[in-house]
Amino acid sequence: MQRLLIANRGEIAVRIARAAMDLGIATVAIYSEDDANGLHLRIADEAVALGGRGVRAYLDIEDVVARAADANCDAVHPGYGFLAENADFAAACAAAGITFVGPRPEVLELFGDKGRARAAASAADVPVLRGTDHVTTLEETREFFAALGDGGAIIIKALAGGGGRGARIVTQAGDIEQAYERCGSEAERAFGNGGLYVEELIPRARHIEVQLLGDEVGGLIDFGERECSAQRRHQKVVETAPAPNLESAVRQAIIDAALRLGGAAKYNSLGTFEFLVDAGDGAGGDNGSPHEERGGRFAFIETNARLQVEHTVTEAVTGVDLVQAQLQVARGESLADLGLDDPDARRTRGFAIQARVNLETLDAAGNVRPSSGVLAAYEPPSGPGVRIDGCGYAGYEPNPAFDSLLAKVIAHSPSDDFAAAVKRASRALDEFRIGGPSTNIPWLQSVLAHPDFEAGRLYTRWLDDNAGELAAAAGNGRRPRFVPAAGPGASGEAASTESSARDSGFAGARVDTADPLALFAYDQETKAAQAEPTGDGSDLPASALGAEGATGIAAPIQGTIVSIDVAEGDEVLRGQQMAVIEAMKMEHVLRSDTSGTVLRVTMAVGDTIREGYPLVLVEGAEGGEAADAAVEIDPDYIRPDLEENIRRHDYTLDENRPEAVARRRRFGFRTPRENIEQLVDSGSFKEYWPLIVARQHQKFSDEKLRQYTPADGVVAGTASINGDLFDDERSRAMVLSYDYTVLAGTQGGRNHYKQDRLFDLANRYMLPLVFFTEGGGGRPGDDYTGPRVAFDTYTFTQFSKLSGLIPLVGVNNGRCFAGNTALLACCDVIIATKASTIAMGGPAMIEGGGLGIYTPEEVGPMSFQVPNGVVDILVEDEEEAVDVAKKYLSYFQGPISDWEAHDQRPLRHVVPENRLRLYDMQEIVHTIADVGSVLEIRPKFGIGVITALIRVEGRPMGVIANNPHHLAGAIDSDGSDKGARFLQLCDAFDIPVLSLMDCPGIMVGPDHEKTALVRHCARMFNTGANLSVPLFGVVVRKAYGLGVQAMCGASALVGFFTVGWPTAEFAGMNIEGAVKLGYRKELAAIEDPEERRLEFERRVEASYERAKAVNAATGGGLDDVIDPAETRSWITESMKRLPKPPPRTGKKRPYIDTW
Repeated sequence: MQRLLIANRGEIAVRIARAAMDLGIATVAIYSEDDANGLHLRIADEAVALGGRGVRAYLDIEDVVARAADANCDAVHPGYGFLAENADFAAACAAAGITFVGPRPEVLELFGDKGRARAAASAADVPVLRGTDHVTTLEETREFFAALGDGGAIIIKALAGGGGRGARIVTQAGDIEQAYERCGSEAERAFGNGGLYVEELIPRARHIEVQLLGDEVGGLIDFGERECSAQRRHQKVVETAPAPNLESAVRQAIIDAALRLGGAAKYNSLGTFEFLVDAGDGAGGDNGSPHEERGGRFAFIETNARLQVEHTVTEAVTGVDLVQAQLQVARGESLADLGLDDPDARRTRGFAIQARVNLETLDAAGNVRPSSGVLAAYEPPSGPGVRIDGCGYAGYEPNPAFDSLLAKVIAHSPSDDFAAAVKRASRALDEFRIGGPSTNIPWLQSVLAHPDFEAGRLYTRWLDDNAGELAAAAGNGRRPRFVPAAGPGASGEAASTESSARDSGFAGARVDTADPLALFAYDQETKAAQAEPTGDGSDLPASALGAEGATGIAAPIQGTIVSIDVAEGDEVLRGQQMAVIEAMKMEHVLRSDTSGTVLRVTMAVGDTIREGYPLVLVEGAEGGEAADAAVEIDPDYIRPDLEENIRRHDYTLDENRPEAVARRRRFGFRTPRENIEQLVDSGSFKEYWPLIVARQHQKFSDEKLRQYTPADGVVAGTASINGDLFDDERSRAMVLSYDYTVLAGTQGGRNHYKQDRLFDLANRYMLPLVFFTEGGGGRPGDDYTGPRVAFDTYTFTQFSKLSGLIPLVGVNNGRCFAGNTALLACCDVIIATKASTIAMGGPAMIEGGGLGIYTPEEVGPMSFQVPNGVVDILVEDEEEAVDVAKKYLSYFQGPISDWEAHDQRPLRHVVPENRLRLYDMQEIVHTIADVGSVLEIRPKFGIGVITALIRVEGRPMGVIANNPHHLAGAIDSDGSDKGARFLQLCDAFDIPVLSLMDCPGIMVGPDHEKTALVRHCARMFNTGANLSVPLFGVVVRKAYGLGVQAMCGASALVGFFTVGWPTAEFAGMNIEGAVKLGYRKELAAIEDPEERRLEFERRVEASYERAKAVNAATGGGLDDVIDPAETRSWITESMKRLPKPPPRTGKKRPYIDTW
């Protein structure tokens, strides 16, 4: 091999020329008419021009072979892309007596036909994805998609070529035709072959490829694997070798598969065998599933029978020059001759990373657009472990008709720590100075800086899924490590060269590209800096804008025109396709934004148009505004994409789940949707995430999951509640309901994720929340996704943070265990039906702990969960539960205008004249409150203290009252806990409190002290004294000592008012005890027992007389002694004296006690 023609351009042509020259081989470069300024022309020994412009010139087999023959070349290296995998080109070289540096034509034919390649892989026992093995028609594509069933997705790919060209993902049947057409046209232009095939899509897959080299005598070796999962729209951007975080068994299984397939094909030369490794939900394969090796499923996708762009990282970690090795085996040397048959000669060391530097700009959403212009500076980084393969130089103007790749930054670290290679690559990018057009270096930095990259958690759609985040981070962490240009006009590193383009739509200047010095001559003429174009066509000459009244249909992006679909004189309608522009390997459809007649087409197919330039000029038609009305659209027509969406949502509806509904009916229960329908205002419920299913794809098909796990067992969304009473602002709410018909209402990975989303919204927008919690707790059956600690779920944290911020209303019917119970217990109120059983652990957990065997109904029945205070309100059934939930929530929504008051006069007679006679405190509460407005909280627990929500003239209030029927109204531990928690609830949500006091003190005695009374009773003091809401105190009868102080914030002076009824009595302790203590000596001095008894009664009677309200009030401390019938008036008039609570934007209290 004496003279080598390099049938390529750009950085790879430079790379091949250098490798060949180091072997003593003379090199000849080629170039198209518009590529005469390429660096590869200067690096090679000679350069010859092709006939033609752009990509087509490099695809002309006859012309390229003729140029090789004319230059007396005995070998051709195709590089990558263009004709690199074209079997006809290899055969034409052989026919001309020229060595083709690459696989034999029959090998290229095999792997160039992706269908045959798949068949060959299956024959070699190499797993493949479900797909087609031939040129697939549009109809066959539709049939294949339909066969995958609901939830299926495909990728349409070019049968010839690779590199992401001619490939598109399709997830909706309605998108197939357009994607098929675009893929076909892209493949035709890129590879000269528009044939397509389809494969099933693996949603989350790692791209792992194996580098092989075969010689001409049957030798075949591997150089390990690379990872190319960092892809943007199927285009590789960052590659690594070896693949980080890949199990060794999986790595070896993939390498073995590549060697089997390569050996079966008698592969010669360099080649890359590419595989997908399932990183997520898995994917089905032909005759079963893709190969699985210790948890890593993988499948062959294609072979790139050529030198790869990313060969550099393999060279870095092995120390082998792959291009030289390829040239050497092409001229007849064996692997043994090269010493490469020894594994030690190619053993990997450390990690290497390649970052592709492209000329492009990104918008905030991560969308990519090409950039153009002259490179004012090009200064690559250097240093140990840093290599640059590029084609740039200062003064170079890249041609946008070709790929935007300018350079490849390769960083290698010998360390086994992948992070060391990441740091070196990032530092190298920092040092790379490129002046003039924008590059993607800041964006590459954001990719390398992302924790997922360093942790090896990438998959092929990771860049697309995180496009916005990466775009926002681009440049934030970059520290340029070079000296920028200085002096006049240095801003932006170069003076703009685009002013000359304003008079035409061409991107860049038009010069005689056949003259290698034309660029430099032009550069000398345009040294002065000029402003950037506005891009909106406002600065275009009149010749481009056309006649007055014409509308220019402007290019939305800079790119190459691949089709023009209208001609001068055509009548067009608004929205009609006018042209297709290719940019960044994607096709963009240009549509008319007006109806009318085409006056002029300003450019031609193949031209590179700049953004904002009018490609087509349209003169508006008379009545043009109505032109598109001529196309009648039936507003009731359901398009296929909408129909599919409706079908997916149908899985969640009760009418389509008769078996699940029937199971509920057997127990007399309702479905979540029925409860929600009763709870919310008609038509107001907007459900969130209804289409998710359980994360059990390893067990069930997507169809089964949609049928049996709709919404993953949580129905949730926003709604209005009590909209008939309150305006939109006050009736807004959030509703969640576990669905017991879905895996027993258990908590799975996705429904936790869903709840996190809803709880975050509730927090940010302060939405009151109603939660139906029936369910079995944590779900053990979801897909295994690797080791984890199991308590890093954020749901419980999120929900707990809502306490004190928004009303949390818990509703339960049926079984509620474990995680479901934990969330229920965090609620402000628990409303439960008689059919409920609520416990922190269910029967399985109890048995697993060796604690006995119980039925679910024995674990947490209402027989003890109500009197022990766990349940606040017990109701008959779900219907009543929903009614109570609405009523409870209404107190926190504000006042109502429709109310009715009781006759207040009976209050004068509720408390008997006989001070020892009992009475019913509930009668007082209900009489003061509006008719039907009392909702008692925890009536069966802590019964010595009554707590209730009421309304007075429509305004919500809280009530705490002593119950004289229990311990004569004295405060015990349970009563104190109950009262303190209720005060916290009222205070958190600005609800005033009415305290009705008849308290002989805090309960005493050893039995009560055993209940930790000392600490429990003090809760009433701490809570009451720190209330910020108004407290209204009414002493009904006894007001003795610390007990009554606990009922009024620890002092009569805390409340907005503290009044007494005529029946009220005031004393520091019970009067009899006070007399015994206070007059002990006097009584002891009386020797006659009868006389002593009479003296005692006389002194008690005198104390009672002094304790009477009308007498005690003369000393102050009581605001008034009132007619009981005026109690309600005191409340309503006092309400009018109070300022409105300030609007709340956060919490008043950190949280509300759960006890």
